[in-house]
Amino acid sequence: MKKRILLVEDDSATIDVMRQELEFLGYEVTVAKNGIEALEMTTSELPDLIVMDIRLPKMDGLQAASLIRKNPKTQAIPILAATAKALLGDREKCLASGCDDYIAKPFTYKALGAAIKKLLKSSES
Repeated sequence: MKKRILLVEDDSATIDVMRQELEFLGYEVTVAKNGIEALEMTTSELPDLIVMDIRLPKMDGLQAASLIRKNPKTQAIPILAATAKALLGDREKCLASGCDDYIAKPFTYKALGAAIKKLLKSSES
């Protein structure tokens, strides 16, 4: 059975490219376009992993990650921050909010795939 990834991203072009790449890597992909949708979809669909942008409308990815961690139903779902926020301290902020790992845009899809694989493997053990 394919692993399910919730892609949380608000840029249409990025969604298209990332969805295509994730599906090519063998994942089933659903999309949320803001932090509120991410919370709702995480609770209702219980994905195997979340790829979370940080700059999002309505609720940013840091708030969404923090709330996902506070919900007993969703707290164990791995969250990969995939963001253009690559300034000093941004990685630490992402990890402190509840993200399990961080990858800065632009990234290679090989790097994205490796980060996802690592998080899925560690969540299974």
